[in-house]
Amino acid sequence: MRIRVRISTAALCLGICAALSFGLATARGAASKSGKTVDWPVYGGQLANDHYSTLTQINRQNVGELRKAWVFDTGEKGALQTSPLVIGRVLYAYTSSQKVIALGAASGKLLWKFDSGVSGSGPMRGLAYWTNGKQRRLFAGVMNFLYALDPATGKPIPSFGENGRIDLRKGLGRDYQLESLAITTPGVVYRNLIIMGAMEPETHPAPLGDIRAFDVRTGALVWRFHTIPRPGEFGYDTWPKGAWKTAGSANNWAGMTVDIQRGIVFVPTGSAVFDFYGGDRIGNDLFADTLLALDANTGKRIWHFQGVHHDIWDRDFPAAPALVTVKHDGQRVDAVAQTTKQGYVYLFNRATGQPLFPIEERKYPPSTVPGEVASLTQPLPTAPQPYARQLLTADMLTNRTPAAHAWAEKEFKTFRSEGQFVPFSLDKQTVVFPGFDGGAEWGGPAVDPTTGVIYINSNEMAWTGGLIRSKASAGQGEKLYQNQCGLCHGSDRAGSPPTFPSLIDIDKHMTTQQIVDKIHAGGGRMPPFPNVTGSDLVALLEYLKNGPQAPSFAKTAAQVENESTSAPGSDQSGGGYMFTGYRKFLDPDGYPAITPPWGTLNAIDLNTGKYLWKIPLGVYPALAAKGMEDTGTENYGGPVVTAGGLLFIGATAYDKQIRAFNSGTGDLLWHADLPAPGVATVVTYMVDGKQYVAIAAAGSKMDKVPYEGFYVAFALP
Repeated sequence: MRIRVRISTAALCLGICAALSFGLATARGAASKSGKTVDWPVYGGQLANDHYSTLTQINRQNVGELRKAWVFDTGEKGALQTSPLVIGRVLYAYTSSQKVIALGAASGKLLWKFDSGVSGSGPMRGLAYWTNGKQRRLFAGVMNFLYALDPATGKPIPSFGENGRIDLRKGLGRDYQLESLAITTPGVVYRNLIIMGAMEPETHPAPLGDIRAFDVRTGALVWRFHTIPRPGEFGYDTWPKGAWKTAGSANNWAGMTVDIQRGIVFVPTGSAVFDFYGGDRIGNDLFADTLLALDANTGKRIWHFQGVHHDIWDRDFPAAPALVTVKHDGQRVDAVAQTTKQGYVYLFNRATGQPLFPIEERKYPPSTVPGEVASLTQPLPTAPQPYARQLLTADMLTNRTPAAHAWAEKEFKTFRSEGQFVPFSLDKQTVVFPGFDGGAEWGGPAVDPTTGVIYINSNEMAWTGGLIRSKASAGQGEKLYQNQCGLCHGSDRAGSPPTFPSLIDIDKHMTTQQIVDKIHAGGGRMPPFPNVTGSDLVALLEYLKNGPQAPSFAKTAAQVENESTSAPGSDQSGGGYMFTGYRKFLDPDGYPAITPPWGTLNAIDLNTGKYLWKIPLGVYPALAAKGMEDTGTENYGGPVVTAGGLLFIGATAYDKQIRAFNSGTGDLLWHADLPAPGVATVVTYMVDGKQYVAIAAAGSKMDKVPYEGFYVAFALP
């Protein structure tokens, strides 16, 4: 199956322009063989975050000749989502345990490795770099710490913060030792500032999601923007009075983008806690789920757009926006494009926030859950059309086998499927489509600045979710589980493997101390919970081992050490309700229970809002062997587009492939095997006149058995 969407006149005009552009770029690129070096110095390629490269040495005519240039084995197992930086002849990246490494960009040889001593296993997607021409600094996040490293040696720079690092938990106005916060996507550098966000829990208690800028030399705080407004600040009236004292998150975990000429930093934020019930935060909840345009020098708000009012569906903005200049109403307009999990792309005038395509406030049904007040409207763009399907219907259920179809039909009849922004209910599961993991995800889009075309890889998986009442009779451990763990692992501890593992019989797979360490340090997509200590910790351990009727649990060293302390907030919940858990709609064989495509790659002309092409992205090897090809799969990590007329992407979760497409037509021109799924964003760079394409390959959260992590680079022979 191959999906095509073509707009004949627009596509023809764009194709001619792209061909001319490609020809000129190829002519200019002839000089690239003369020995120059071209960096990939910023996460996303450049500060515009457009994932674009001017390199043309690898192009449509010769891409089929690409071969592996080098492979670096990190020697560690686990997920690896890093998009490296390449500066000079050095590639900077992470290992799965968040050690920072420097490799020869042309050879893959290890130059140095920095081990902070901090145990980190969560996703680290990149680094940040600063130089004033004389001094250089490499900024690396390791859990809640931001390090400033010497790029030449990998050693911390003592004058930055406290002996080379700052603890981002500090300065948020609460007991920092009990705060859960981890850096996933790197901050952005603007002049002498590094501007930071972080990943935070999606349950109470959670830190404030403030955006902060620090001096690159000293680590001193320069400015701070409150994403949950204080009295007298814009947006304060969109929350209950005093909400900032107890509310949390509304954080930036997806990264930011800087308009260097205007001095604007664009900051997309996520939802406020609790993700799925907002009875304690009645109102629109600014600045959760908001694209913020802030003065990068001062942190002052210039404009904002809230993509979801009073979010109760976990519809975080998933990636930093991309900057692009488009032709609109006969004028050249500097714009900012923001992708979403919902399957929409929003396009705004960069300076004013004026949408370039109309946005309508559409009406949605109220919540039936007591205490909840859902927003009656949500803002949807009239163009471009969504890049992911919006409503799951009975005729979209899988036909992979008669048995799978019959199973899906039976399950579907128990669901409520009415499209997006339908509030969860207490009586049945509600379909979330596209699912909790997109639409678009954290890899972000690529944009060709010469054509104004945006390339978006998208997931089309169906999930379900719902609410149940918290047990009034629940003991201390069960309440803690419901509030902190049930969001991902389900109300019954069964999870949704392999994405969210089951916790039933966890004591048969992990020692008590290993469980304690996991709770406090987190790992993968699980945030740390340092606030769970003392009697709370013991009660949670009892519940994890034995369930609701847990009679006892052997004391641990951690229990004895923390027995005198008990973190506040263990009785906090979603207003007496808990989420039933993330449930992916899969058939009994583990395949999506809906018809393909399950993942797509989309090319949209942002000048017109029209699609140029749309194709499935990825395959399940076992299904492809039976003739079921081009189904598309879940995909994480983003594309790169080049002046050579190519679109490079890994991202596919199951087939261990990196691919190159003709950016003008969507035709597959090249693909190569990777040692593990390349669930990361590609980079391309040039060293001594030779262009390379590189990607991290280490598996994904869908893998039952972790792969060893590699970095793989390709070049022409």
